[in-house]
Amino acid sequence: MASVAGRGSQSASRFDRIVNDRVLASAAIVMLAFVVAAIARGQAQWGRIPWPVWVHLATMGTALVLTPAMLLRAKGTRSHRVLGWTWAAAMLATAGFSFLIRASNNGSFSVIHILSVWVAVQVPWIIYRARTRNIAGHHRSVRGLVIGALLVAGFFTFPFDRLLGHWLFS
Repeated sequence: MASVAGRGSQSASRFDRIVNDRVLASAAIVMLAFVVAAIARGQAQWGRIPWPVWVHLATMGTALVLTPAMLLRAKGTRSHRVLGWTWAAAMLATAGFSFLIRASNNGSFSVIHILSVWVAVQVPWIIYRARTRNIAGHHRSVRGLVIGALLVAGFFTFPFDRLLGHWLFS
């Protein structure tokens, strides 16, 4: 009887992981579609955008493209590790280049830069957890970073007359 309960618990966690990964992957695809649409609609203003913003958008776009592949494909494979290192580098670059973007706060850092510090701390933690085979912790940390740094932060690039929102909705 105990082994059946154990299997049921294991199946439930596997089901939760698959459902959550699919939902997060789908959300990343939707976010990427909004970003691409906004950039396309803002073409008339491209020449006025500083280079750190373009690098930030490119690295964030790279992370958004890789997120569904990382969440939906088999874990622990060589390709997962290669894509994971690429995703981690894109996330760190996104955070790093954000420190060069200060136009919205009269040249000073803003509250959003706290997120960049969080990403800079979390990405090495994610790598450490994977390298030490703490797979559950690794997965939770990745999920948290996808939700916080890509989806929630990405959502907030659209309201409040921010660049992508201005491009998409004007």
